[in-house]
Amino acid sequence: MALSCCSAVHELRGQADFVFALAGNPNVGKSSMFNTLTGTGAVTANYPGKTVEINVASTRLAELTIGLVDLPGTYALGAVSEDQWVARQGILDGSPDVVIAILDATNLARNLYMLLQLQDMGLPVVAALNLVDEAEKKGIQTDVGKLSALLGIPVIPTVATRGDGLETLLSAAVSAARALRGDTCSAGCEGARGSSGGVGASGIAGGGSGSGGFRLPSPARYGKDIEAVVDGLVRAIGPLQGRQLPAVSARGLALLLLENDSQFTELVGNAPGGRQLMDEVGQAAARIQAAHGEEAALRLIRERHGLAGTIADEVQVRGSGRELLSQRLWRLTTSPVTGIPILLLTLAAVFAFLFVVGNLLSGLFGSAWQAGVSPLLQWLIHAIAGNGVVAKILTWGPDAGIQAALAVGIPYVLTFYFLLAFLEDSGYLNSVAFLTDRLMHKFGLHGRAIIPLVAGAGCNVPAIIGTRVLTTMRERVIASTLIVLVPCSARTAVIVGALASLVGWQWGVAVFLLSGLLVLGAGAGLNVVMPGESSGLVMEMFPFRMPSLRTIAVKTWYRFKDFIFVAAPIVLVGSLGLGALYETGLIWKLSGPLAPVMEGWLGLPAVAGLTLIFAVLRKELALQLLVTLALVRYGPHASTLLYFMAPPQLFVYALVNTIYIPCIATIAVLGKELGWKRAAAIIAFTIALALAVGGGARFVLSAVGLG
Repeated sequence: MALSCCSAVHELRGQADFVFALAGNPNVGKSSMFNTLTGTGAVTANYPGKTVEINVASTRLAELTIGLVDLPGTYALGAVSEDQWVARQGILDGSPDVVIAILDATNLARNLYMLLQLQDMGLPVVAALNLVDEAEKKGIQTDVGKLSALLGIPVIPTVATRGDGLETLLSAAVSAARALRGDTCSAGCEGARGSSGGVGASGIAGGGSGSGGFRLPSPARYGKDIEAVVDGLVRAIGPLQGRQLPAVSARGLALLLLENDSQFTELVGNAPGGRQLMDEVGQAAARIQAAHGEEAALRLIRERHGLAGTIADEVQVRGSGRELLSQRLWRLTTSPVTGIPILLLTLAAVFAFLFVVGNLLSGLFGSAWQAGVSPLLQWLIHAIAGNGVVAKILTWGPDAGIQAALAVGIPYVLTFYFLLAFLEDSGYLNSVAFLTDRLMHKFGLHGRAIIPLVAGAGCNVPAIIGTRVLTTMRERVIASTLIVLVPCSARTAVIVGALASLVGWQWGVAVFLLSGLLVLGAGAGLNVVMPGESSGLVMEMFPFRMPSLRTIAVKTWYRFKDFIFVAAPIVLVGSLGLGALYETGLIWKLSGPLAPVMEGWLGLPAVAGLTLIFAVLRKELALQLLVTLALVRYGPHASTLLYFMAPPQLFVYALVNTIYIPCIATIAVLGKELGWKRAAAIIAFTIALALAVGGGARFVLSAVGLG
């Protein structure tokens, strides 16, 4: 389950013996580790910036219940972006017993920065050196024992996707937690002893040892002059501790204040005696700047990065192995010369797979329902309700409504989720982010913004939440507007299920192309009318990986299960509502006022407008209700919809449904994330755009003789 950063850990603490937080840079396998340990099926992906939620779950280690908190993936613990803020608050407010810092063995120096931050803050840390299998393929050998000695904490080699080393990692964390509590080691912590090959040895981080082989994390050293300044601040902080100061170590607070951390400077400034302390911080920062010729905050960041690099150089040996296939794929997919053709071929392959497999599943599901379930339901409904109006209304929901969902909604959504999981886990989306960076700057964004845009093809809701990783409100508004124009899986079901499969794949491709052009045009226009500039792109070069079929299947199932649980009741109620309107004759009275727009401008049956209104609940509901209406009016064969509308009309219908006002869940998250004024502006824009493009398409088709 996903909860706020504070309540998540507190709720879990009452149910578990120990609570551990999983922290790490994006794409170090943190969520894969969480899923493997807990089996919750939290959605993971091989690209950064996917989510800023906190996921909590529990697992067992011997007789112990272990609570795990999956923090957002982030490169640091500043409060610059929301993912960093949520990760930090999950640690500071939640106070987990131990923070498990997950390191990427293929990029150790980059990953050590946040671990050193955690130690600087005086937090109890155990490290997981993940992706050791990938590092070995690249010829990278890590002396885990030496790394553990230099850091002064347990370091456990792991391969999260296979579960290698995870039990040992939990045992080490339990041992650390027991040491901090002063408990003696018992079942569940024996594996920590000796597992890291050097726990408790002296190194850069000095300090005393705790019980169970665990040493309390001591700070890394940044040079005598800086350490002297920090020690002076620690002495000044001492008398003020316990007087509403933040709950971090004195040294951690001193470093945060020297780094001019906005959250902590405000907290300290408002605390009793805080103003005097901030004056001393200013003097200390001035001394560092005078000695090093740069601001104290920048110098500390540089020192920490330098220390991370020094440690990585000390413990790793890199071979000169041959170029791996994953590296060649990265090079090919990020070069404009080869990357753009590969991207176009990938999109074509995705559409073809969705078209073929979705059609196959649609036929199988629809035939099975008509042959086995529909006759039984018809008999049961008539046996209970007779043959009157009530029975006819009931037939719309459990029978025609679900049959429509099986024929045109569920097959394509299921297929698309499988494709999306494959693209995520392969790492290809990360290459797309690099490839499209220059293009995204024309929209006032950068390449990383392509991630929520692609995620929007699955569902707009998490994609809009994912824009929190963007640094400015301007970027978030532009990205969110473009996301609602991206055909989500539900709208893709309409395009493929109602258009491409019935009229021809060319019509479906045309809708996707028009949607893409609208996204490009809207992005360019918003970049002009909204003041400001885009920030730069900072991302790691993550390698391609062979996706695990099991992981893809699990991810697809969890997404699809959530879709079914949300969509099924809406489809059922929507079908019953439309059935009641139809059987009582009200549908023709209500659709009458829509006639000027639907018939006069868009060239569609007026009743189709009602289904588009219902689609605010869920976008694919429009098509399913249209199929349901056709089934009732024209019989089972009308599921093709060609009994109901001509091909050009289906094209306009699918186009309008794709563009106009997003579903109610998307509207809600837009209001929450951007404010209701911005959300209302986006909604109004999509409605106007859908009507303009839909009407324009109708008249163009008529002009060329297709209308």
